Amino acid sequence: MNYEYRNRRLCVEGVELSQIADQCGTPTYVYSAGMIRERYHAYANAFSGMPSRVCYAVKANSNLAVLSVLAKEGAGFDIVSGGELFRVLRAGGKASNVVFSGVGKTADEIRYAIKQGVHSFNCESYAEIEVLNRVAGESGKTASVALRVNPDVNPVTHEYISTGLKENKFGIDMSVIEQAYAHAASQPHLKVTGVSCHIGSQMLDSAPMVEAVERLLALVMRLKASGLPIDHIDLGGGLGVKYQDNEETPSIPDAVASMRKVIESSGLIAMVEPGRSIVAEAGVLLTKVLYRKNNGGKEFAIIDAAMNDLLRPSLYKAFHDVVPVIESDKLKMEVDLVGPVCESGDWIAKKRSLPTLESSDLLAVKTAGAYGFGMASNYNSRGRAAEVLVDGDTFKVVRERESWEDLVRGESA
Repeated sequence: MNYEYRNRRLCVEGVELSQIADQCGTPTYVYSAGMIRERYHAYANAFSGMPSRVCYAVKANSNLAVLSVLAKEGAGFDIVSGGELFRVLRAGGKASNVVFSGVGKTADEIRYAIKQGVHSFNCESYAEIEVLNRVAGESGKTASVALRVNPDVNPVTHEYISTGLKENKFGIDMSVIEQAYAHAASQPHLKVTGVSCHIGSQMLDSAPMVEAVERLLALVMRLKASGLPIDHIDLGGGLGVKYQDNEETPSIPDAVASMRKVIESSGLIAMVEPGRSIVAEAGVLLTKVLYRKNNGGKEFAIIDAAMNDLLRPSLYKAFHDVVPVIESDKLKMEVDLVGPVCESGDWIAKKRSLPTLESSDLLAVKTAGAYGFGMASNYNSRGRAAEVLVDGDTFKVVRERESWEDLVRGESA
């Protein structure tokens, strides 16, 4: 187990979380390198024996140390900005293992990616196809491209992270996709090599993913029959993780197996872009109780982590389990965990049953390794949290806590 209690103290791998809090302060994000490796290899091993590439979705957690762990294991990377490509390269990743997704790539980002030699681009509109062709021509290169198909498959997830329906901004509608491929193939500086889709995130059932794959494969067969040299199928990511005990999600091997049944005989290179399912459960957010407060019989614990540190609860009403760092026999209390930010939406957890909390008690917000720090801000002029990577029985700070001086760097009065 990567996170477990030993001698009543919550540990990650071989390190006590209370030790990290003592040395690094709070709030602090903590990541398990061992769990990240384990989840990556669960994907890689599930595709063993067929041509495949596992491209980690950098947006889930873009810390250089996390990217470095994955690069050393042989992972590819799925990026959605020039800045993410810069991070991948700085962390030791290879541009040739990078696929550039995203609905709004700028010409400058495309130019940078072509210069670095990324594997391919997932294009999402006619206008983007034309910009990519122009920039590739100006660069004296031919860019490999897949078009992202919007297959109109319901991923059965939160509306903000659904990406495969007609009402979403992503991809090209299935009804016009073959015309779009013909248009891309006519561009002199593009080589059409793949088909791509991604229908949503935090999916707890692999059935929608399989349905999307079946639609994509039928499209590939038609495109190949028309003479296009399609060699890969990009299945996106989106496999969910367990935030609550009553949630069930297919294991990584089971989810891959269900998709593999559909595509294995096609001879295509299978590409996947998992993010959350690799890093979410590998991370926790350490926080400390500042004050207890009772308003008309309602109990609040004001903690030092806030919506600017972990936005998901406020943005999505997302659930994160919260546990004490040191086990306690104190009577349980029902409490809302809220932060210092001046917003009523500043909360991390509501109506949670926890041992009676006192000032300085340490808590761990679980499943915080994905879309935690990456969505953090400096709202209320709060410095962003530190980040720590645990590997075995050692840990290191992989991002320093921001100081007040950091808050005004680059500004002028």
